[in-house]
Amino acid sequence: MDSMGVDRFDTSRFEASRNRLASLAYRLLGSAADAQDAVQDAFLHWQAADRRQIKVPEAWLTKVVTNLCLDRLRSAQARRERTAGAWFPELLLDGDPMLGPADTFEQRELVSLAILTVMERLSPVERAVYILREAFSYGHAEIAEILDTTESASQQHLHRARTRVTVTRRRSSGEVDPASARRIVAEFLTAATSGRTERLVALLTDDVIALSDGAGLAEKLLRYDTPQRVAAVMRGGFKPTPAKRRLAGGAPAIHYALVNGAPAILFVLGDQVLGAVAFEVTEDKVAAVRGIAAPARLVRLTKAWRQYEPETPLIAQW
Repeated sequence: MDSMGVDRFDTSRFEASRNRLASLAYRLLGSAADAQDAVQDAFLHWQAADRRQIKVPEAWLTKVVTNLCLDRLRSAQARRERTAGAWFPELLLDGDPMLGPADTFEQRELVSLAILTVMERLSPVERAVYILREAFSYGHAEIAEILDTTESASQQHLHRARTRVTVTRRRSSGEVDPASARRIVAEFLTAATSGRTERLVALLTDDVIALSDGAGLAEKLLRYDTPQRVAAVMRGGFKPTPAKRRLAGGAPAIHYALVNGAPAILFVLGDQVLGAVAFEVTEDKVAAVRGIAAPARLVRLTKAWRQYEPETPLIAQW
């Protein structure tokens, strides 16, 4: 085989792993854009390497991507961004290959907004060990090789990570029936857009929280708690007004969708997603509301939406 043929073969081997590597990087970084950059950097490493010396390409690439992501998490810029209180996971539309393996509840849970957010409380190494073990089923010997550590250290990191994640798991009741989730979100939207505060309060758990990126204009995430406070904020935000329509450039449609495995509503004008609100629901109530409107956080979601065939909107013109 000539050198050009070898290059094509090696490139195809990398491309066969791209989606898996991207889903690993997304879980580690919480950002689709950063994950894509990490995978592209890994490709440059792959091209520069003596590939004849790489016995197991998948293991080699996993190690490279993991460590590239750890470098990003440890960087001064990342620490500033993530400790400033303005960091928020990037939302991915259901079916996006970057969401990765979803065969088990644990794998699906690892891309939930609640778990991606709690991952911020872990050290970069704890985060890597937890994801490699829980989402990709790597053994501690393999993880130790990837992270240049020992098996016992890997086990200790996993124990600490599981302890912290368990707190978040206790808050959740697990997976909710899709039909129930959709019904709760539809009821929430009806109450919020009509300004029915009492009905909104009744739909919220006692320990409900609401988070918003303030369309990227606020220095920190906006956080609200107590059912009354959350209901008041949601009523003010969801009730349509001429001023809001002028700001949006028209009257967007509101669609039901799944993002990161969670029920959500998307505000869509033409083929552009203007905002997304994801819900964490229990059997009959809303436990958390997370709103995203900063354009930079909606790039991949909008791109995926343009390839999507949506159902009839919940509201045709908001």
